[in-house]
Amino acid sequence: MTDHEHHSAQGSPSGEAGPESLAAFREFRERMNSEILEEGNLVVNRFFNLDGRAYEKGALDVRTKELMGLVASLVLRCDDCITYHVIRCREEGVTRAEFFDTLGVGLVVGGSITIPHLRRAVARWSELDNAAGG
Repeated sequence: MTDHEHHSAQGSPSGEAGPESLAAFREFRERMNSEILEEGNLVVNRFFNLDGRAYEKGALDVRTKELMGLVASLVLRCDDCITYHVIRCREEGVTRAEFFDTLGVGLVVGGSITIPHLRRAVARWSELDNAAGG
């Protein structure tokens, strides 16, 4: 199982970005991904593998692919995917300025309907800032 198997699990049931929500998101995603993969369904397992491999270094670096994943998640309005990619962007060293440039692209592509999801992305970023002490 890779870290990129984010599409098959939901975050916190309330969808709120609160102090415990990142931990709840991670715990639920990991638990459900394990349960799903343990079924051994060929199609599901192969899709999870493909999803993970898509974000590996290739012609594009991992950091760029995570930024692309964030834009796609914002445009598709998937809050769980947004949370996942915000976390991964931070892990890949994305700066706050780069994060907001990326959100700007997603907003232009997705339009005003993405604004609530943009808010959640910023809340997650701030949550990570607070957890890191800055």
